[in-house]
Amino acid sequence: MLIGNTRIGGIGSLSVNNTYDADALNYLTAVEAADGQALENSVKIAINTFVKGCKTDGTWSALTNACIMAGARTIAGAIVPLKGIAPTNNNFVSGDYNRKTGLIGDNSTKSLVTQYNNSSIPTDNDHISCYVTQSPTIGAVAKVFAGTPTGTGGRIWLRCGTDSSLNIKNRTSSSTGISIAGEGTTLGFKGHSRNSSTNTIIRSSQTNTTDATASVASTSFLITIFVGISAGYSDARMSFYSLGTDINLALLDTRITTLMTTLNALL
Repeated sequence: MLIGNTRIGGIGSLSVNNTYDADALNYLTAVEAADGQALENSVKIAINTFVKGCKTDGTWSALTNACIMAGARTIAGAIVPLKGIAPTNNNFVSGDYNRKTGLIGDNSTKSLVTQYNNSSIPTDNDHISCYVTQSPTIGAVAKVFAGTPTGTGGRIWLRCGTDSSLNIKNRTSSSTGISIAGEGTTLGFKGHSRNSSTNTIIRSSQTNTTDATASVASTSFLITIFVGISAGYSDARMSFYSLGTDINLALLDTRITTLMTTLNALL
């Protein structure tokens, strides 16, 4: 039953001593239903704090599609969307999931296909982000944390490659990535957010970089996680992704980093 916005009893049981945000409560209840058992109260409180913090920061509304791929007890629970529609699981199995560090790709066949189309929001008002807990193997092909399955036109990529770079939203196929030293091995939050045709903020290693490359029209492809471009699969391990409108990356970085640090200590 519900007392105020706190659920007492049942699979979605929450502590009577804590008040839960309605969106956090709905998410936690769905995760527990997918897992088939309750989460620890400490885990629920950490996720609730994250949701409340995003709302305080003003970043919650910019999250159109997001998954916290950690904390849940199973893969089914891990891909329950925090916001938006659940992704399609392509080939991930239970051994690929760790409650502390998330899902790991295989550099070959494993991916999550979101129901979020690259062309579904304005070209110059969007973001993509992820939280990396294990760096990918870097080879001849750039490894994509998330992106569209095309190498031409206005594609979106968040990827690293032998050029130690991150590519960004709606650049042409001839555009080079943004050079960020050591990008192939750095962990933690990564993202980019475009707020105009000539301004994109790229964030990695808790540092913002600004790029003025002009945007082009968005391609119409579903955005995928752990893969993008031809053969651009990744064997990185990730515990979060988000897609949506322009966002303050520094604020989101702080919130998701705190959440992942907390979950790592709790589990």
